[in-house]
Amino acid sequence: MRISSAQYFSMNVSTMSDQQAQLSNIYQQISSGKSLTTPADNPLGAAQAVQLSSTATALSQYTTNQGAALSSLQAEDSTLGSVITTLNSINTLGIRAGDGSLNDADRSAIATQLTTLRDQLLTYANATDSNGNSLFSGFQNAKQAFTTDASGAVVYSGDTGTRTVQVTDTNQVATSDNGAAVFLSAGSVNAQPVASGNSANTGTGVIGAVTVNDPTNAANAHSYQIAFSGSGSTLSYTITDTTTGVAGSAQPYTEGANITMGGQTVAITGTPAAGDGFSVQPAKQAGTDVFANLNDMISALQQPVQGSQAAVATLQNALNKGLSQLSNTLANVTTVQASVGGREQEVKALQTVTQTNSLQNASDLSDLTETNMVTTISKYTMEQAALSASQQAFVKVQGLSLFQYLN
Repeated sequence: MRISSAQYFSMNVSTMSDQQAQLSNIYQQISSGKSLTTPADNPLGAAQAVQLSSTATALSQYTTNQGAALSSLQAEDSTLGSVITTLNSINTLGIRAGDGSLNDADRSAIATQLTTLRDQLLTYANATDSNGNSLFSGFQNAKQAFTTDASGAVVYSGDTGTRTVQVTDTNQVATSDNGAAVFLSAGSVNAQPVASGNSANTGTGVIGAVTVNDPTNAANAHSYQIAFSGSGSTLSYTITDTTTGVAGSAQPYTEGANITMGGQTVAITGTPAAGDGFSVQPAKQAGTDVFANLNDMISALQQPVQGSQAAVATLQNALNKGLSQLSNTLANVTTVQASVGGREQEVKALQTVTQTNSLQNASDLSDLTETNMVTTISKYTMEQAALSASQQAFVKVQGLSLFQYLN
């Protein structure tokens, strides 16, 4: 087969042009640091790079969300810690207020201290995060959670929503707890029944705390009314289950003896008068508003009781009821704080996973798009040598002809 000079020249020029283009492409990769600049460079790699870039964007957003969620949870955790400290201080004062050696002035001073602590608690209930969002107003994060009306009652202005943030493609985390769940509720598991005396009682009977002997007894969820009749040796009481409307038979009263209702007992000391009444209710029916409870305790302490044993008994019943409700609030807030702490740990764990995934994703994307300088420079040197050899070979071969051989 004959190859004409034109064909020979064309073939060699084409080969060297391809080599020159390849050399130029490699040089561009070295100078730019990118091995993948257009889909034509590596169609499969380009598709993978698009997917990795999309994943990187999502991971970056999750990282931002996790940081915001953790900041909000830490703010709530710190605030709840302060709330618990305040509630413990209130509890200490409430117990002290029941000391029989105190006079009306002493109790009035304690009422003033409780008022200060109530206002402090209200400040915590209206706390905000670093972005100025209310911690406890539910979805109404721009609104103050609690306000005080003209009568001095504290009113919840938020809603019962719980704000959440997407922290991974499959995980959402609650970044706050609404004020109703924290300050106006009692836990469904750890709440204790509340005993109280009627404010209109005229005797000296004081009801103590409820002891739950059988937590599995369904009747513990009922409300009970204890009504007294008679006097002296004929003083007796009747228990009425106000949930079912069933009243028991009259029983003689023995001071300090246990009175059983369902799987729980309570004791009454002192001497109730005929017509006096006491109640035992599940926590949620007895009242779970911590601010209303504190207002009741403050009001009771501001009433003069010196010189009246009946008034002293009414005060003690009010304090006992308030302390029982306070105990339920304290248990509820502690449970909420534990939940917040658990969510903090969850977010921190997800941050570690997300950071690891981000680094791996960045490494994979770099392998696809970044130039490996060692390999690429070596390849550039080889292409240079190949082009130079092609050029030298072409120069030598093009000088070969029969006429030059004869000469």
